[in-house]
Amino acid sequence: MANLPAGGAAGPPVAARALKPAEIVAALDAYIVGQERAKRAVAVALRNRYRRQQVPPELREEIAPKNIILIGPTGVGKTEIARRLSLLTDSPFHKVEASKFTEVGYVGRDVESMVRELVDLTIGAFRAREQEAVRDKARLLAEDRLLDLLLPSPGPRGFGRAAASPPHAVDETAAHAEASSTREKLRGMLREGKLDERIVEVETAETPMPLVDVFSNTGFEELGIQFKDMLGNLFPRTVKKRRLKVPEALEVLTQQEAQRLIDQDRVVRRAIERVEQAGILFIDEIDKIVSRGGGHGPDVSREGVQRDLLPIVEGSTVNTKYGPVKTDHILFIAAGAFHTVKPADLIPELQGRFPIRVELNALGRREFVRILTEPRNALLLQYRALLATEGVELEILPEAVEEIARIAEEVNARTENIGARRLHTILERLLEDVLFDAPDIPGGRVVVDRAFVAGRLKDVAENEDLSRYIL
Repeated sequence: MANLPAGGAAGPPVAARALKPAEIVAALDAYIVGQERAKRAVAVALRNRYRRQQVPPELREEIAPKNIILIGPTGVGKTEIARRLSLLTDSPFHKVEASKFTEVGYVGRDVESMVRELVDLTIGAFRAREQEAVRDKARLLAEDRLLDLLLPSPGPRGFGRAAASPPHAVDETAAHAEASSTREKLRGMLREGKLDERIVEVETAETPMPLVDVFSNTGFEELGIQFKDMLGNLFPRTVKKRRLKVPEALEVLTQQEAQRLIDQDRVVRRAIERVEQAGILFIDEIDKIVSRGGGHGPDVSREGVQRDLLPIVEGSTVNTKYGPVKTDHILFIAAGAFHTVKPADLIPELQGRFPIRVELNALGRREFVRILTEPRNALLLQYRALLATEGVELEILPEAVEEIARIAEEVNARTENIGARRLHTILERLLEDVLFDAPDIPGGRVVVDRAFVAGRLKDVAENEDLSRYIL
């Protein structure tokens, strides 16, 4: 079963061709406990992408991805499996909530916005990588621009003015050599940090809010794109002068130079190609747009969202501010609890576009113990690392881990079953005093045993009303 979501990446990105399905599952095992069927399903889907690239071109375009529906209660790892998969393979990834496309009293967002958001995120990531690759060169160029700002101009109060020499007696070669020497001395002072308190005036470009962003929350993104194309040249960038300290100015100038050094058109082309061939769109809470019967009110709206999703999942062309993007080979992974409805309640056309259905298992005491201790980003490791920064050593005995897992299972059974997320609330309650007092006990050691857990959680865990509000 799944560990709790965390911010770390699943190791460095690995090319899809280097990963066999068994290797993908093994990599996911380092962060996600159990759920073998779901891991196998996404591993096969990923490997099929590599296989498709090896197929002759005339057949390659005909092979559509096998989209997946993950079925299970909250907190069992549906989102984490998809997210770790994208991190593992460096695939463009975006998660959306299906419920945001239709809400009572709210028009809802254009479903095509999920593709536009995926493109925006991918282009941003590609641009950041390209800028990082040229950062050293950009910094040298930024240094030169900063030195131009720091060196005073010759004049009545200029520090480089040859005041004692008649204008016609100035030796241009000597003056150039002197200026060059002064510039290099100043460069050395800049790199040594001796100029960090100096203030310089830097010009930065300000771009007015794009019209596509104005329309982004109204369901008319495409209208905003059309207006942008027609009127974009009427809104030139304005330049603003900012007074910054030297380190901040150097960073601003470095970013400007890095943007000039990279080929923006190439970044966009590569990003769109990557989205079309390797993008992953994770549609959570898809059960929230399934009709529960009846033909009016919210049910009609839910079915309408399904019909809007259908052409995108089937394969269509979405207009973005960077150009058209095809969705034919984007992998769609949907997820939902399906407590009151079932996947068969989806409209038939959409059901056919999600041929792989995997049910994830609910979490119990045994899985909670493993989640707390086994993954690379296990919760107990996180708390130990946090307290270590205060000089406090935290030791949680195996008997305490068993007790925490037992309480999590019981509270989930009596109240709402939120899966592994229950461990977050229990550990925060359990270690509240330790986390509060940690700065005042440097060099200390805290041992958490079964009695410690019982003392902190017994009353709350046994009182159903209290546990509903606190745990």
